[in-house]
Amino acid sequence: MTLKQQVYNQCMSIVSQRITDVQKTLDDLRESIVNETKSTAGDKYETARAMLHIEQENVTKQMAELLEQKKQLEKLSMVEASDSVIKGSLVKTDRGYLFLSIALGKIKVSDQTVVALSPQSPLGKQLTGLKAGESALMNGMKYVIDTIE
Repeated sequence: MTLKQQVYNQCMSIVSQRITDVQKTLDDLRESIVNETKSTAGDKYETARAMLHIEQENVTKQMAELLEQKKQLEKLSMVEASDSVIKGSLVKTDRGYLFLSIALGKIKVSDQTVVALSPQSPLGKQLTGLKAGESALMNGMKYVIDTIE
């Protein structure tokens, strides 16, 4: 299995685990709302229930974002080769590996640290379209592209 495939699998695993965790939180919140109805009365009840609903809305938004991230990952082609940086490229630079996919930050794969970043990020935008040997400048740091997978 190529490093690119391992990075992709690790990203999918991270997103899937986060979805599972958020789903559990949503289930716990639903249960809390049901229990809150049974146990309290009056203004205190209304406040507690309203707070739980706000929390549930926030967690539901998190879930929507995670599902969108998973969808973005699933759209990436792991077999398409390109001589320039595109969405789904694993880019080896003089500063380490960058995976143009979704914004997950640093991940560890086979003793390599890879930064998973969004193509919409400032660095992602700078790298898109570049070829091996070319460079991008970000926050005063130069990223020279060695290889593109």
